Amino acid sequence: MARIKRDPEESPKKFGTIEEAAGYLFSLFSAELRVAAPLGLGKPNGLLNLLYERAVQDSQFRLSIHTALSLNPPGGKGLAKRFLDPFVLRQWGKDFPRLRYAEDAQRDRLPSNVQVHEFYVHAGKALGSLSLQRHYQSINYTHVAANLAREGVQAVVQIVAKDPVSGRYSLSCNPDLTLDFLDRSDAVMVGVVHKNLPFLTGEAEVGEDFFDVIVEDPLSSHELFALPKTSVDEVDHCIGFYASQLVLDEGTLQIGIGSLSDALVASLLLRHTQNETWKKVRHTFLQGRSDNIEMADSRFEKGLFGLSEMVMDGFMHLRKAGILKRCVEDGVYLQGAFFLGSKEFYEWLRNLEGEDYSGLRMGRVSKVNDLYDPDETLQRTQRKNARFFNTCMQVTLLGGAASETLEDGRVVSGVGGQYNFVAQSHELEGSRSILMLRSTRESSRGRTSNIVWSHGHLTIPRHLRDVVITEYGIANIRGKSDEATIQELLNITDSEFQEDLLKVAKRNRKISSGYQIPEWARNNTPKKVHSLIQVGRAEKIFAPFPFGSDLTPEEERLSFALENLKGMRKPLILRGILVGLFTSPRGFEKELARIGLENPRSLSEIMNRSLLLAALKCDRREG
Repeated sequence: MARIKRDPEESPKKFGTIEEAAGYLFSLFSAELRVAAPLGLGKPNGLLNLLYERAVQDSQFRLSIHTALSLNPPGGKGLAKRFLDPFVLRQWGKDFPRLRYAEDAQRDRLPSNVQVHEFYVHAGKALGSLSLQRHYQSINYTHVAANLAREGVQAVVQIVAKDPVSGRYSLSCNPDLTLDFLDRSDAVMVGVVHKNLPFLTGEAEVGEDFFDVIVEDPLSSHELFALPKTSVDEVDHCIGFYASQLVLDEGTLQIGIGSLSDALVASLLLRHTQNETWKKVRHTFLQGRSDNIEMADSRFEKGLFGLSEMVMDGFMHLRKAGILKRCVEDGVYLQGAFFLGSKEFYEWLRNLEGEDYSGLRMGRVSKVNDLYDPDETLQRTQRKNARFFNTCMQVTLLGGAASETLEDGRVVSGVGGQYNFVAQSHELEGSRSILMLRSTRESSRGRTSNIVWSHGHLTIPRHLRDVVITEYGIANIRGKSDEATIQELLNITDSEFQEDLLKVAKRNRKISSGYQIPEWARNNTPKKVHSLIQVGRAEKIFAPFPFGSDLTPEEERLSFALENLKGMRKPLILRGILVGLFTSPRGFEKELARIGLENPRSLSEIMNRSLLLAALKCDRREG
């Protein structure tokens, strides 16, 4: 399909400021504007802020914003604020334009004439927002473009890259929905040039005539929203290591983002670059286990082809290591629909040359996440031995997965492309869908299991069950009976919860009344996880920051301490304060100075200092 343009003969309007572009949009849509902006990085924050300000000031002007993953630098209170403020300034600069509609939506401060519809929200950020919860749209990623057309979206606003030599443009980070939507609509297409945005090829590369409006405002080239590099803890590393055994050489790889994906990439790199060490650690991980699934332990001699809606740091590391090298048509080693990552990742994209550059193609999400295309036969041939990795929040004993919605209906994130890839894995010969999750979670109410009997809001139905991985191993449940599925999942459940879940399954007559959990699976405890990780750390692997850190050494230590304090129950807080009062600050001077508590001046600062000292003393990395 081709781009539908309002007037194919008319040249794009060109403006030197976002104020002029906003004024032009207001002249076209004086009473109401339904505007779409890309998921994640591709939003022109300054222009969106101007559109929102107009709606705030004029109650007669109706504004609907359709988007996903509205990203702002983090904020906090108390100790978190003391830690974050200097880091945010260093990471995003003083001039980064925060998305004001996103801040107001999270705080339920949107005026009545503004609605924000997101199909994927920043994880956890919408939990307290009545507005975002009510106007969330539960849609598969590949169905969003058609829905935008049904909603009557009138304009798309997006940052783009420009090649000063050819004069051509690139949708760069977000061709994903823009291309699919504009095949269905004559909405006004506004491109805001960002000088620091990498110019990428594939379907993302377009001519000037693709746009109705082009804006080249120097003030719009602020810092790109770069994700800080995150830490990977012991549980994550265990899950990632198990997952690394399922990737076949000469295969296809899709991965998401976050610490579990980082852990998987770290173990894939280890398997390829230090194969003997990887095998040695693997022997320890598999002792006594009974995993009945195809595994691999070789280096990636033929390499992998990357196929992922999201392109992120992990693919950069795999390419640099010589793993991401299996090429399909026209030398393509990586096909993606949008990208988001660290400052290092953006710099890598900007400096790609030769085959590294031409082999990375960005395009529409419908061609990445689905098979239904005139080139379907070719796509099936290219996507051999596919391993589609995703994360989830909970898995039921019958194999369904909840990845984005809590039991009470509140949305944590969104469906995104997860269902697309899970369904696709069942369509492709030799493909597997692999869901990764932590077996338990900690909250102010204590420790609970993430493997449960049932869940009211499943993202993945049980008939699409396949592979599930926790820190205790791999459950192969594709095509299995309900009883066999329950048995497999109990084997990777934390032992604190195994017997209670087994009783529920027996009460519901889904498993034999005489069934017992095998002995080898009865020691699923945090202590066991720690012992496995210690085997790896003796081999100099499983580092807390496997890909480096954006934090200073003292900030790293502070981040772990603050993470331990998050969600702590009141009795433990009081105990921590008492411990901290009698803890010497010796050895923690840099951390206290960094957070401004070297000389506390109030009772509140004394209590915060004591709590922090207690947490630093009990650094979780030291076991």
